[in-house]
Amino acid sequence: MKKKMIAGVLAVLLAAGICAPTAEAVSAESIAAPSAVLMDAGSGKVLFEKNAHEKRPCASITKVMTLLLVMEALDSGAIKLEDEVAASAHAASMGGSDIWLKEGEVMSVDDLLKATVIMSANDAAVVLAEYIAGSEEDFVAQMNRKAEALGMEDTTFKNCNGLDEDGHLTSAYDVALMSRALIAHERIFDYTQIWMDSVRGGETQLVNTNKLLKTYNGITGLKTGTTGKAGSCISATAERNGLGLIAVVLGCSSTKDRFDSAAQLLDMGFAGWERVTVSLPELPLVPVVNGMQGDVETKSSEKGELSVLIPKGKQEEITTELSLPESVRAPVDEGQKLGEAVFRLGEETLLEVPVLCCMPVEALDWQKCFWQLLCELIYFG
Repeated sequence: MKKKMIAGVLAVLLAAGICAPTAEAVSAESIAAPSAVLMDAGSGKVLFEKNAHEKRPCASITKVMTLLLVMEALDSGAIKLEDEVAASAHAASMGGSDIWLKEGEVMSVDDLLKATVIMSANDAAVVLAEYIAGSEEDFVAQMNRKAEALGMEDTTFKNCNGLDEDGHLTSAYDVALMSRALIAHERIFDYTQIWMDSVRGGETQLVNTNKLLKTYNGITGLKTGTTGKAGSCISATAERNGLGLIAVVLGCSSTKDRFDSAAQLLDMGFAGWERVTVSLPELPLVPVVNGMQGDVETKSSEKGELSVLIPKGKQEEITTELSLPESVRAPVDEGQKLGEAVFRLGEETLLEVPVLCCMPVEALDWQKCFWQLLCELIYFG
């Protein structure tokens, strides 16, 4: 009871902007979830963690990886939203949350995505998996390969929808990693931000399982999950003022604790952090030794606006260091890295931007020099 009272007071203070929550305060007093992570979507920096690498079932959060592979298949042209797909007997046999597909029933990829994202339909997820890989087993192998590629060291997938199965485990940190990879495909937000929709020509209504869509400012997704072994889980994504966050909570005892924990993590992130723009210093010419020209212009490897994640109110403390050689020896290739610009906050490196050569510079060639000089004498003579 005392912890709940403290948590309530903390929530009031945060809402009033009187204090910014520290990770320690939130961990000790507010987060009911036994395992949780708050991650910056832009950089992947972990802003808060609680038993982040504890291996746990994650229920339908599994579908984040399923959806990631679907998005990749769409991007590559391997499948299309308008493709019509028939449900197999295996897909139709799924229990738990589903849209009651019958064997042989045909549905578009678009509608199957709606059902998977909005209603967390296990049968629709299996249909998509089989369509991409030929079988759920082969699709799960793809899921595990993708997990390895993303650095998800705590994860083993046994199915594509998250139904309880021995050995089907992940961690809050790994869920944040795959959630970050999924939201890089902005098309997913066309589905995760839908509150209500329908399939089968309006006969089957879909209502989003992510209730934060109705209650949390800036929410953009992402996926809920609940089973007997996993408890109540969510990976929640939100954005405000250019700052994108991913809050993952696993193993909650109730849906209320799930949504409250996710909201508190997001509140902590938005209250304590901001993404600010930074500018490169003026990039100088770099002298070229033994080159056909004496110096070369430099450019940044980045196009567009640069931004960094910092604790709120620390923008004036950002320092910039430009590291370039006194000279470079020819030949020099266009795009060759010559140095870097480093943005720091205290001892922490916020961003490293490579500085590149703008154009190629050939090594000194006396014959070419002679003919070039001769041509200039004739032209100006």
